[in-house]
Amino acid sequence: MPLVSVVMPVYNSAVTLGAAVRSVLTQTHTDLELLVTDDKSSDGSMDLLMQFARQDKRVLPESAPERGGAGRARNRAIERARGDYIAFLDSDDMWLPEKTERQIAFAAETDTPLTFTSYHKMDAEYEGESTDFIPTGRVVQAREHVDYRAMLVQDHIGALTAMYDRTVLGSRLMPEMPKRQDYALWLSIMRDGVDARGLPEPLAVYRAHRAGSLSSNKLSLVPYNWSLYREHEGLSVPLATRALAGAAWHSLRKSRI
Repeated sequence: MPLVSVVMPVYNSAVTLGAAVRSVLTQTHTDLELLVTDDKSSDGSMDLLMQFARQDKRVLPESAPERGGAGRARNRAIERARGDYIAFLDSDDMWLPEKTERQIAFAAETDTPLTFTSYHKMDAEYEGESTDFIPTGRVVQAREHVDYRAMLVQDHIGALTAMYDRTVLGSRLMPEMPKRQDYALWLSIMRDGVDARGLPEPLAVYRAHRAGSLSSNKLSLVPYNWSLYREHEGLSVPLATRALAGAAWHSLRKSRI
């Protein structure tokens, strides 16, 4: 059985952290390690993690020496990983029990080192557990196949569903960026000639926070996307402009669905 290293950054997530951790520990694929980096929380998140670690040796928490943001916290966890696969879950989201098992089988069947799945999108106030989850929100459907060109104009991979094969790709870290680190990681993998495959079954639960309007949230990402295209991907100004325009069009279209 392949070992799966689950990467989880934590910052003041005590309210939702328990459900997130339990959704990993109750996976039908049990050969996993949960690598958690607490980014200097002040709400007791680290104490809760230590309780889980005492109860289950697969929980491996670490306290960051200083605040570094989600990208750096994820990288600290990836650097500790021993698994054949690296998977990602934030501390306010959840996996359904068969997520890991089905995704490993899907990766093997399709011979794909980068995979993702569909997921349920719920209100942030949802307080249930993944083991008794009843779908009531909308499903964000995974595309069957995504290549680098398609990925440039839209991030098609939900980070809470992503998994890459470390035996094929090695330990791939996220760029040290204020935002869009996960998007940059998928692009860096796909730029090397790897296409991603999506499993259509929704196997995770995303809590959608309502901080500001959809349009203002999308607009706030424009400078980060521009920096990503120009500095990380090395696109020329015309190509970066075209990619940014495509991303804006896709976001507008998605918001009307």
